[in-house]
Amino acid sequence: MRKAYWKSPARIGRMRGVTLLELMIVVVIVGILAALAYPSFQDQVRKTRRADGKAALMQTSQQLERCYTRFSRYNDANCGVAFPITSPEQFYVVSSVAAVTASAFTLAAVPQGDQANDAKCGVLRLTNTGLQGSQGLDADANDCW
Repeated sequence: MRKAYWKSPARIGRMRGVTLLELMIVVVIVGILAALAYPSFQDQVRKTRRADGKAALMQTSQQLERCYTRFSRYNDANCGVAFPITSPEQFYVVSSVAAVTASAFTLAAVPQGDQANDAKCGVLRLTNTGLQGSQGLDADANDCW
């Protein structure tokens, strides 16, 4: 009686492949790594998008300072600063917290779209004195600015 070809010792040594168990272990490991990495990735994306809001606040502040230099008041009609102002990447909308007066202003950059999920910093603020702040869960504005 002959042995079956597929059971021969020479054939068994040459058989290679991935078992279902090995494949499932790899899938589980990749899933765990993805579950750990994705929240960190999202946090970095939000942090990067804050630069858009900060840039919009600084640009608006500079426009108001130029207005103050030319007309000795922030709220002169010739300034050309009209609120709300959308940031360049459209992740924030800059508005004035209170009416811009002749001698003071407080600007706020309100997050829009996916950036509205930024609970850590939330609304970014900037005053005419250069005071930077945020209205989020993080009390330290240095982490947001």
